[in-house]
Amino acid sequence: MSANLEKPGKVAFNPSPRDWLEPNAKGTPGRWSYSAKPKALQTLDLPNPREWSPDQVDWKLPDNWKEIILHGLKERLDKYRSLRLFMDACVRCGACADKCHFYIGTGDPKNMPVLRAELLRSVYRGEMTMAGRLLGLLVGGRRLTPEVLKEWFYYFYQCTECRRCSVFCPFGIDQAEITMLGRELLNLVGLNINWVLDPAAKCFMTGNHLGITPHAFKANMDFFVDSIEEVTGVRLDVPINKKGADVLFVAPSGDLVAEPGVYTLMGYLLMLHQSGLNYTWSTYASEGGNFGLFASQELMKRLNAKIYAEARRLGVKWILGGECGHMWRVVHQYMDTMNGPADFLQEPVSPITGTRFTNARSTRMVHVAEFTADLIHHGKLKLAPARNDRYRVTFHDSCNPARSMGLLEEPRYILKNVCSHFYEMPAETIREKTFCCGCGAGLGNEECMDLRMRGGIPRAQAVRSVREKHGVNLLSCMCAIDRAVLPTLMEYWVPEVGVAGLHELVGNALVLEGEKERTTNLRGEPLEGGEA
Repeated sequence: MSANLEKPGKVAFNPSPRDWLEPNAKGTPGRWSYSAKPKALQTLDLPNPREWSPDQVDWKLPDNWKEIILHGLKERLDKYRSLRLFMDACVRCGACADKCHFYIGTGDPKNMPVLRAELLRSVYRGEMTMAGRLLGLLVGGRRLTPEVLKEWFYYFYQCTECRRCSVFCPFGIDQAEITMLGRELLNLVGLNINWVLDPAAKCFMTGNHLGITPHAFKANMDFFVDSIEEVTGVRLDVPINKKGADVLFVAPSGDLVAEPGVYTLMGYLLMLHQSGLNYTWSTYASEGGNFGLFASQELMKRLNAKIYAEARRLGVKWILGGECGHMWRVVHQYMDTMNGPADFLQEPVSPITGTRFTNARSTRMVHVAEFTADLIHHGKLKLAPARNDRYRVTFHDSCNPARSMGLLEEPRYILKNVCSHFYEMPAETIREKTFCCGCGAGLGNEECMDLRMRGGIPRAQAVRSVREKHGVNLLSCMCAIDRAVLPTLMEYWVPEVGVAGLHELVGNALVLEGEKERTTNLRGEPLEGGEA
């Protein structure tokens, strides 16, 4: 589909002739998402399930929709001290304006983080402050009208909650939290998108976003075992629902079904096999990701509870998590207080190296990149980096592991040990300042393709720069959404560059005990120059 889109010309950043306080209640085609289906809302017990569409005039809101929204806002202002601070502290300095990939890609002023937040802040000011009620537009206050509510929907779903803007805010305002609370208010009256609630409903019913049943989960694992044996000559034993294992391994379900994520999962299996870790997968907690993050705090909490519940049922000591983005924002920033304390688990200690992961003392959950980097550091994995010599690799810091966890050095340490050719993108586009893929927070759908390709411009430009300078032909990342959507972005903007997960490259480089002479990598591509 991306190949059929017309390439955008020069993006215009001219000020709009309309006052920003005048609501834009009409969405731009290619920049809004389809509404959630009634069945998903019913499954999740969410309000106002019905058929509707954002391109219709009547959104079929409850009669008392305004009362519901304002009550919800007041309730959250009382509950979250940070929200009240974010409503009052912004001085509109504009430091965040040109840091947003969607503003860079669209030129729409209401995609400036500061102005997107003002859509909510202006209603707070107009409905809940004395100055706003008395002076209205003179102090930037607006009343909540159907047009304002529609504008909320269009623009809060043009934000990937990547938090890049927050890195540059001198007051530390977390614009993603404002978007999250805006979406939460929209959910109170049934304004939500299908790309968020359909996966969430499936996760609620089957334990993963894709609705993969236990027998299908097992069948997929058997397929991967067969594929790995074909490449390496080694038959792996993959434990599933094993009680008494030391570690529960949880990964994003996207890696079970779609390229290039499937090769990342094969890399997990090879690393876990070679390390000798006593671990297990689960068909119940078969999803690390959490689309509840993109809808409401309560839904996030409900979906995440399965991981701790399954860890308790299986009697493991701690949890190891795979390469995902929003999974790790939930785990690192919310899980301990939402679903914890995890005091029935132990502080994670690697049984192979003896390393104590003190950073996971609270959540009892370790990122797979930390675990693998530790194995390499202690010489527990035999590696042949020349097996990845067909690739000249750069690394995309996925937003949530980078900005929400500070997981910056471990993936680079791994890449430098499993690849011979690694090159960094420009400094202002990586690490804490990394640009988003443009498709997270539920926007990785086809109806938003124009927004996605425009929002991905900054990342694509950075990739193109290392393509031209170093001949880079592979973009590595450690997020399931990135692995799903970056191939389309690269095909559109930098077609010479492919996409791979971190552990796919680990799997290629791993030298297994008893393996046959390798002639291909995990994708079945010939090793450059044969076995190294």
